[in-house]
Amino acid sequence: MGGPSVTAAVELSGVTKRFGDVVAVDNIDLAIADGEFFAMLGPSGCGKTTTLRMIAGLEFPTEGSLQIFGDEMGTLPPNRRPVNTVFQNYALFPHMSVRENVSFGLRMQGMSKSETASRTSTLIELVQLGGMEKRKPDQLSGGQQQRVALARALVNEPKVLLLDEPLGALDLKLRQEMQDELKTLQRELGVSFVFVTHDQEEALTMSDRIAVMHEGRLLQVGSAEEIYERPSNRFVADFIGQTNLIDGTVADRDTIVLANGSKVAATTGHVAGTSVAMSLRPEAMHIGRPEDIPATHATSSLTGTVTEVNYLGVALVYRIAVDWIELEVRAPTVSEVDRLKPGETASVWWARETAQVVAD
Repeated sequence: MGGPSVTAAVELSGVTKRFGDVVAVDNIDLAIADGEFFAMLGPSGCGKTTTLRMIAGLEFPTEGSLQIFGDEMGTLPPNRRPVNTVFQNYALFPHMSVRENVSFGLRMQGMSKSETASRTSTLIELVQLGGMEKRKPDQLSGGQQQRVALARALVNEPKVLLLDEPLGALDLKLRQEMQDELKTLQRELGVSFVFVTHDQEEALTMSDRIAVMHEGRLLQVGSAEEIYERPSNRFVADFIGQTNLIDGTVADRDTIVLANGSKVAATTGHVAGTSVAMSLRPEAMHIGRPEDIPATHATSSLTGTVTEVNYLGVALVYRIAVDWIELEVRAPTVSEVDRLKPGETASVWWARETAQVVAD
């Protein structure tokens, strides 16, 4: 897959969508590159599916511009846009075979029988359904039905493939297998994929970049690493993966005063007096007894009582009660410290750069 082209595959400028008095999408600007696997992530009702439906032409913006490869879409219907959509329920024709489902769009376009047969066979092989061409949807597993839906959407050679929670109906193991297959397929084809999901792990695993949405607003766009390690605000920090959010107030550029009055060192990035939260990932913290705290981390540490220890194979998950909060810390099963037990006094410390200071 080559680098992104100068013209974005999809570009939204000042796009707002209202349904009566409800603002479903609120003035978002977004550019998705050609050949990019792009995820739109957020909780139910955040506006991600409405945004996808606007790209598809199933809804139209109330305000703003929506372009696909530089062409303004306006109120063009779905069949006049260079996109195709895969839905969670697959929407396969139950009376048609795999081959008939995949070739349906080409036949409706009046493509020649030879070209239809050739292109259909290529896509069936690409999604690993060779030998199943004559089966009906009710003779296929959920994962196989998903592959038929993908092949049917791709056979028309769309410039952008839109996927609306396409793995939501699959069980965990199959969903993880399909994540790998989808990413491999996208790389082979070089087509822009716009993938809507509420599953953080799914988005982090599959995407080149992620857009996090909440209440119709676009909060942050970036790579999985950027979103996870440098969240732009409290919601993103809390929504993406597990984290410990410790409330406090900025004292100066290098210090936060926590709710219990203690001071910790942190690069704040906010003016004095700002209410903030310090986001500390469980795996980014160290745990031991108070005497184990390195002198260099004395101002980036807290001490409390172990309330719970859970064994997860590769890691131990500790819960530590510290005055007004409870922290979660993940330590390797084989670690430099003897395993702590509930009721023991424990200290946690962290490297200054791993503490992300976020505001609301």
